[in-house]
Amino acid sequence: MRLASYNVENLFDRAKAMNLADWDEGKPILEKFAALNALLGELTYTAEMKRKMVVLLNDLGLKKSDTGPFVILRRNRGKLLTRPTDGSEIRIIAEGRADWVGSLELRAAPVDETAMLLTAQVMIDLQADILAVVEAESRPALLAFNREIIPARNGKPFEHVMVIDGNDERGIDVGLMTASAFPIETIRSHVDDKDADGALIFSRDCPEFAIPLKDGRTLHVLVNHLKSKGYGSQNSSDARRREQAARVKAIYQQRIKEGETLIAIVGDFNDTPDSQPLAPLLKDTDLRDIFTHAKFDNGGYPGTWGSCTANNKIDYILLSPALWETVKQGGVYRKGMWPGVRPAKWETYAELKKPVNAGSDHAAVWVELDV
Repeated sequence: MRLASYNVENLFDRAKAMNLADWDEGKPILEKFAALNALLGELTYTAEMKRKMVVLLNDLGLKKSDTGPFVILRRNRGKLLTRPTDGSEIRIIAEGRADWVGSLELRAAPVDETAMLLTAQVMIDLQADILAVVEAESRPALLAFNREIIPARNGKPFEHVMVIDGNDERGIDVGLMTASAFPIETIRSHVDDKDADGALIFSRDCPEFAIPLKDGRTLHVLVNHLKSKGYGSQNSSDARRREQAARVKAIYQQRIKEGETLIAIVGDFNDTPDSQPLAPLLKDTDLRDIFTHAKFDNGGYPGTWGSCTANNKIDYILLSPALWETVKQGGVYRKGMWPGVRPAKWETYAELKKPVNAGSDHAAVWVELDV
């Protein structure tokens, strides 16, 4: 049985701010979007909050209209603000979240067509029986991709496709696709797990998928996408990622206590194996990273993202001791990634002519298990 994990970076549409070629340009947009969203969600708006809202609305291109270049403000009912006709500053007239109904949303843009097709080609060429998918827009999007785009590349669609909407408003969820011989029996979501202060722990979710095997045992696959370093301060991002890793550790140890032995924790953890935020999961459990297995081939590069240096090793397949003993082989699939130039670092598909054509900035990681 082949298990793989792949960050597809959205399938059909992606937030325009995340589609920008220069991440340094998109990052502040996402930060301001998050800050304004947080302020709009407050029960009571103070004068200082209103002042900050106006600044953020202007910065996001919403001074004259509810539709900006990267963000849309939807006002369904009630009154949030007024825009004076004389061109003066926006005024926030709502006194709190209960005074208006609506939302702040990121505008989406289509993914490059070649990139979409190469994402499908990676999925096909992995020949995975079980494929964890990171950054899928939704289950309908992943289902449509499976039914329409994979066959368009002469691939066989997966039989089972599951995504649970998570906590990220940008439409980047995690899910699982499996072949007919590996049906998903049960799913357990952790989308509502909270910390001691009542804040949601997971940026997306940490769904547990239970897959019955022919010998009567059950394979448990936990798919994750931990807090990125993309926006927010490093200290807050690191602290959030560490808390998420600690929660995943607790879930894993609970399943082991319950007698489960075949457990894989996979996905994009957004940090390196030696990092402190991942220590609860990588150093304080008996889980082992497939990259360290003697039968694993990293393809000549230690990383999984971007230039694939050691500092870019952020995608994982972690295996419980019982699964570790069943490993036959494993590797990294980079053919859909931009290889750099002078010289190209790795072989790519012929259609990959420029960075925007890449199926993803991430490599896919796979392992063959004798189960």
